[in-house]
Amino acid sequence: MSSRSIYRTLRPVLSSSVLSSGLGTGHGINGHVISHLPTIRFFSSDTPSSTTGNRQPENPVRTADGKVISTYWGIPPTKITKPDGSAWKWNCFQPWDSYKPDVSIDVTKHHKPANFTDKFAYWTVQSLKIPVQLFFQRKHMCHAMLLETVAAVPGMVGGMLLHLKSLRRFEHSGGWIKALLEEAENERMHLMTFIELSQPKWYERAIVFAVQGVFFNAYFLSYVVSPKLAHRITGYLEEEAVNSYTEFLIDIDAGKFENSPAPAIAIDYWRLPKDATLRDVVFVIRADEAHHRDINHYASDIQFQGRELKEAPAPIGYH
Repeated sequence: MSSRSIYRTLRPVLSSSVLSSGLGTGHGINGHVISHLPTIRFFSSDTPSSTTGNRQPENPVRTADGKVISTYWGIPPTKITKPDGSAWKWNCFQPWDSYKPDVSIDVTKHHKPANFTDKFAYWTVQSLKIPVQLFFQRKHMCHAMLLETVAAVPGMVGGMLLHLKSLRRFEHSGGWIKALLEEAENERMHLMTFIELSQPKWYERAIVFAVQGVFFNAYFLSYVVSPKLAHRITGYLEEEAVNSYTEFLIDIDAGKFENSPAPAIAIDYWRLPKDATLRDVVFVIRADEAHHRDINHYASDIQFQGRELKEAPAPIGYH
């Protein structure tokens, strides 16, 4: 029997069963009633329904060139406005993801290596720093872009592995999954900001591609073997990031680097003044890196005490 014959035979039975069980309709987005399972189709679902395929809402959401954004699945794109009524232009983050950075943090702190693991982590970072400094020297914008593509990896790897651990053990993470993913997202937004200021050249993109491939796998393995070592390495990487942005600020203040207006994405993300400059952006990014430094050294300290991360409060929202 062909698939079409099977469909014709089963459709009345399936439809009546769905409706009688109360699964046919339900409350949709914003109070609209949507049909969850009006029919059951086999094979491809590309062909639109004759009754709903071309139907659009009365006030459809349109792109800049006037094309209607499909709401076929009953999930209309959100329309968000700022307090002044202007449109929110970013879809890479929302207003509730923005925040006022805490720039009061001590950016000079250094975790003195106290044991073999600490020393191994410290000198690993120091050895990695040498070729980076030789290549970029005082090209701060290029250095920052490479730095952020690497800095966004540890939080994602750590959060992912803790997520899988939570699933395997049927236990909570103590909030550390969210804390580490927040760190990764914050680092990614640093990169999105610098992309607005400078487009990387092809060879810089190639370097990022290669470095990310090596670093992701190396960090993944190190986290599997020893999370406390992985977090300590990240803590020292963040210390170097703080130092790099301090040099960036010094060159901006000395007039060696143009203090251009801050990009709009940075103003909205960090809730900066409308007249903010590049210096303001670098200043808050340095504060973010200092917070990441403390988070990872804190995570490593917890594990050096023989405890699991879930036993200590996770620094959620602590950029």
